[in-house]
Amino acid sequence: MAVTVQECLELQLLEVEMLLSMFPKKGEINLDEDAVPGMQRYLRNTDGALPPQLEYSIAIDVGEAKVKVELQVLLPHMYPRVAPQLFARSNALQRQQQLQLNTGLASHISSLDSGELCIYEAVQWVKENSLPYLENSKISSESASKEVVVKGTLHRMWIYSHHIYRQELRRKIFDCAKKLNLTGFCLTGKPGVICVEGLRENCEEFWRAIRYPNWKHISCKHVENLETEGSIDNLRLFRAFEDLQFQAHGDYGLRNDYHMDLGQFLEFLQQHQSGHIFQILFGVEGKLSD
Repeated sequence: MAVTVQECLELQLLEVEMLLSMFPKKGEINLDEDAVPGMQRYLRNTDGALPPQLEYSIAIDVGEAKVKVELQVLLPHMYPRVAPQLFARSNALQRQQQLQLNTGLASHISSLDSGELCIYEAVQWVKENSLPYLENSKISSESASKEVVVKGTLHRMWIYSHHIYRQELRRKIFDCAKKLNLTGFCLTGKPGVICVEGLRENCEEFWRAIRYPNWKHISCKHVENLETEGSIDNLRLFRAFEDLQFQAHGDYGLRNDYHMDLGQFLEFLQQHQSGHIFQILFGVEGKLSD
């Protein structure tokens, strides 16, 4: 007999409740406070829309030094009938080692019996298999530190969306930018524009995180790479990740379908040495009225 979405969500709830009992300390599991109640409400009344996909992270101590490796978890509605989306990351891992760790994790998960709950199995695998990658990352870092000149590259991404309205999505954008030490801004409304700047791997992880699983009408319009022999912070155009709130015009009805004042946005870009980006984003040259 075919497994239903409701049955899968019930299993997801059982699994996350088990994990919360196994990792009771503050900060071990990072889970949106409404995630479980929202799923429980849906299961009590399945006539409504499906709840958001269950998303959380687990902080794992690795080795005697208890290096933190974070396992990010995103569960499709049909998990465990379909595979979860898993990503392990750590500030102690360089990009290559992090890629290798996640390749090994994906291979291990794919070898398990399909249809079975597997997040705790993933946690155990990360705990038992991350140390070699951490040690290789440390060796690579020590070798790099012997270089006479240390160069850094600031990566800046300009992202365009047809619109950005939902509070849940905006919260994810700001939380992700903060966690990855990215500066820039998010312009809410229609159109929606996001700029992030920081380390390349952090910008790419941000892009991967916000566009997954199915954000339509979003594209990265332009990428800038700026190299320096000093700190990349000296190349940043923004001191923080800003929430742009310009005067809007349009229909404030139920759809909240309002257009942002692009004249104010152009002025903002020019104040941050980015006036040329206006034409890249919108296909027309930006001009301010006298």
